[in-house]
Formats: sequence, structure tokens, C-alpha cells
Amino acid sequence: MRIGMRLLLGYFLIVAIAAWFVLSIFLQEVKPGVRRATEGTLIDTATLLAEFAKADMLAGNAHNGQLAQAFSRLNQHNFRANISGITKSKNEYHVYLTDAKGIVLFDSSGNATGQDYSRWNDVWLTLQGKYGARSTPINANNPESTVMYVAAPVRDGQNIIGVLSVGKPNSAMEPVIRRSERRILWAGVALLGIALLIGFGFVLWINRSIGKLVRYADSVTTEHPLPLPKPASSELRRLALALESMRVKLEGKNGIEQYVHALTHELKSPMAAIRGAAEILREGPPPAVVEKFSANILQQNLRMQQLVDNLLRQAKLESRIEITTQTINLPALFSTLCDSREVVARGKQIALSIDENIPTGVSVEGDAALLEQSIGNLLDNALDFTPPGGEIVLSVEQRIGQTTILVSDTGSGIPDYAQGRLFERFYSLPRSNGQKSSGLGLAFVQEVARLHRGTIILENRPEGGAQARLVLPGK
Repeated sequence: MRIGMRLLLGYFLIVAIAAWFVLSIFLQEVKPGVRRATEGTLIDTATLLAEFAKADMLAGNAHNGQLAQAFSRLNQHNFRANISGITKSKNEYHVYLTDAKGIVLFDSSGNATGQDYSRWNDVWLTLQGKYGARSTPINANNPESTVMYVAAPVRDGQNIIGVLSVGKPNSAMEPVIRRSERRILWAGVALLGIALLIGFGFVLWINRSIGKLVRYADSVTTEHPLPLPKPASSELRRLALALESMRVKLEGKNGIEQYVHALTHELKSPMAAIRGAAEILREGPPPAVVEKFSANILQQNLRMQQLVDNLLRQAKLESRIEITTQTINLPALFSTLCDSREVVARGKQIALSIDENIPTGVSVEGDAALLEQSIGNLLDNALDFTPPGGEIVLSVEQRIGQTTILVSDTGSGIPDYAQGRLFERFYSLPRSNGQKSSGLGLAFVQEVARLHRGTIILENRPEGGAQARLVLPGK
């Protein structure tokens, strides 16, 4: 099973257990909570009605006093109340009044008048000065038919002369309890659904970040490794840097052999030229021949020195894992690069220009020295392969999340056989003057693009010539 699915199942299991635990507590507390609230209301009602019952008892008219008349009128009136979706259409209170001996003097239902209720807990405890309450089922076979009774003493001064008890069927509270339980259950289902969506999004993010690292690791063995990803998580970022460090070390071991082999191959030609010139000079040729072959030795020596310098620069660049970025104004950088190559461009009769449509404030985040050197390499490459009368243009394309630097020329373009080898170290095409470069310029640009988490594309233009596209992450 994939790690993302395991994380999702584990996360959902934890949320489900927590939701079940919380919901079970809530559901267990709904019914007792409603009944406790109802009991508090019954206490208030019983205490209030006891004051009315006191006057009826002192007048000796409990069975037909104000309290009895009020209930008689109440039973004659119809009403309809909608309480948050629960309809109430009748009085659900059952009230009875007893004397000090527990004999019922008044019963709102008219069924218990004259009966002895002194043994019921609500009457018994209240007559003793305690809090009296009871819950009694109407039907012994149905535990849900219970009626909750709460009693209040009827006092004359300090003497308890009677007990007024108010009862309410627990079944009257069932709609409220069921609705509360239903809402809690729906809330639980919604909670699990939201948790599942959040977990799914989290797993997608994890899988996407790990997938980027996997694709980067797989590309290390290819000729064109992907740029180092930059995950949002600090832990995944450290993993990415660890992979990059491993790549550098692995490439370093293989790179030593490759560099030595390539350096040996590249040095053979100038060394052979130097040896041949030295052998001729040993024979004591005329001054004109000495001058010619001495210049050849110096030229080959300079070629070897440039090759070694380029190799050292490439090796130093490839050993870097991260760069320090700053904001670089592209129009200003382009202007500097064009000024430094203006003399060469004029000497070759090539028009070197900057696109006039570039916004003055366009910028990128990167290493200023590396970007200047890499764009300079692209310009030098275009100058080498553009014939007299040609044109080279620097321009910029901006899209959401990326900025593309373009170096376009009107040269001979890229041959089909060289398309897949342009960024190989030491691979080069003959220039317009017939000579070859060190073959490290485009490899340097590719490494700079990788360090900036970008890409470099070199392609032919439909209208002729070639175009280099250095794509960098934008703001």
C-alpha cells in the first residue's frame, strides 16, 4: 500500500475514533441534559403555583379555588405553538395538591382527588422539609411512559400545610431529544466528511511533494537532470537538499574519471601541435619560421589554459547545492551584456539589440554573477554562429510563475544530428570561422539553470536561426 494511502487511512481512523468518542459522550448526555433542564423548570413552576395554592387552602376551597379554576379554563382553550420546528398544542403539566397528611385536595386530571399520596417520594420528602421528586411510569410495561414529578411545599409561615406537585411526561421531551441527537449525528457525519477531505488534500500534497523528489532522483542518472524541487515543508526541503548532496557526491566520483578522460582528449591536439613546433624550432629554422611556430606554441598554450580554467569553473559550479539569490533587473543586465560585446558584434557586422517592449521594471530572483555569465555564454554562442549582416535580439517573456529570457539570432541554426548533444560537456559545433569552442559554455548554462530551478532550451526558429530560452521561476 502506498504511503499516502496509509497516511490517509491512519488519519481517518484517528479522526473517526475521536469523533465516535466525542459523539457518544454527547449522545449520552442529551437525554439527561434535557431532563435536568426540564426538572429545573418544574421546580420553578411548582414553587410559583404553591403560592396560589396557599390562598386556596387557607380559604378551605382547594378543590374549587383560583388554582382549580385556572386549570379548568386552561383545558378549555386551544393553542398552537411552533418551537423550532416542534409543534405544541396542549398543556402537558399534571398538577396535584395535597394537605399536610398527603391527601389529594386537587388534581388537574380529576382522577386522584381524595387519594392518599403520602407515600410518594415527591410528597413524602417535601413534607419532611426536603427536596421531593419522583419519576413514575404510567404503563409498567413501557419504561418510556414515565412522568417526572417535582414538588414544592405550601407554607403558612414556617409550617408546611400542603404539597403542590407538578409533573410532566418524559415523552413530551422526546422530540427535543431526538432532534438534538439527529443534529449531533449529522454534525458528526459532516465532521468526518470534512476530515476526510482535509486528509485527502494533505495526502495529495504529500504525494505530489514526494513525487517531485522521486522524479528528480530518477533524473539524476539521465543526461538532463531536472532542477532541484523546492518543497514547502522544511522536512521535505531538507530531504531534497540531502538528495542533491548525494547527487553531487555521486557525480563527483564519476565526474573525476569523465573530466580526466575529457581533459586528456582535449589536450592531445594542442600538445601535439606544441611538440611539432618545438621539434621544428630545434632544427634552427629561419627567423620567419621561428616567429611562426613560436606564435603557434603561445596560441596552443593559451588554448590549454582556457580549457583548464573552463573545466575548473564547471567543476566548481557543479559542486554547488544552493545559491544566494537577489533581485536582478533584466533590462539593466541586458544593457551591461550588450555593452561588453558591442566591439565584437561590430567587428563581425552583427546587429546586437534589446527588445524595446521589455518593461523597465521586469526582474528575476537569482545569482547575479551566474546569470550574467550564463546569458553571456548564450550571447557568445549566438555571435559565433551568426554570419555578417545577421541580428541578435535579447527579449523577455513573462507568465504566471515564470520568466523566460530569450536570445534569438539569424544564424545557421542547429543541425539535426546535434539536437540531442548540445549540452554535453566538450561537445561543440564548428563556428563560422571553422574553429571549435571548448564545448563547456552550454553545459555551464544548463547547470546555472538547474541551480535556479529552471530550464534551458535551445531550438531552431521557424523563420531561420536559433533561439535560446532560459526559463526561470517568476514571482
